[in-house]
Amino acid sequence: MKRWIAACMAVVVLAVPAAAEETPRHISVTGEGRVEAVPDMATLSLGVSKAAPEAGPAMAAAAKAANAIMDRLAAMDIPARDIRTSRVALSPVWSDRDDGRPRRITGYRADYGVTVRIRDLDKVGPVIDATVQAGGNDFGGLSFSVQDDGPLRDAARQQAVRDATARAELLAQAAGVTLGPVVTISEGGGATPRPYEMRAAAAMADTIPVAPGEISVTARVDMVFEITD
Repeated sequence: MKRWIAACMAVVVLAVPAAAEETPRHISVTGEGRVEAVPDMATLSLGVSKAAPEAGPAMAAAAKAANAIMDRLAAMDIPARDIRTSRVALSPVWSDRDDGRPRRITGYRADYGVTVRIRDLDKVGPVIDATVQAGGNDFGGLSFSVQDDGPLRDAARQQAVRDATARAELLAQAAGVTLGPVVTISEGGGATPRPYEMRAAAAMADTIPVAPGEISVTARVDMVFEITD
């Protein structure tokens, strides 16, 4: 019995180093790629907000201004597919608490919002001016993009893979090991351009200057490489 137990212990002792030697060794890195491009499309968020003592007049005033905005956009040859209603809302306007009495409804505010894609950047300023003249007084922001960004994103992905590989090679060299093949690779989330914000006060100028500049299309990949002897 004692001999059988001793034999089992010897097997266990011998198996531990073997299992440790079989444990894979990896290098994990994250690579990033960035491609700059000149935008060829703008997305504009705009609308109108009207207030009145009663709900009906508030909605009527907002609808009148909204129809005027739509007519202006159509007159500027903005296709219907590039115009999307983004908000229609009616909310009460409450009194202040300064008089010590319970708050009460003093009126109503009607809001109408629309998102417009502008594929001719020369029209961005005129579209803003036209909507202001039509009664628009609510501007959510302006962002620029590229209509066909597929090739740009592919180029950013390729840069991200090259960046991750270079990082792994540097780490392997610094650690004195040999970099092996790729074990896993996964794509992370890419950053999107931040919109160019504008205030309604700025939209009251005679002419709106618009400078699209460049946008960045980014990609990120997580890669795991094997370490070989």
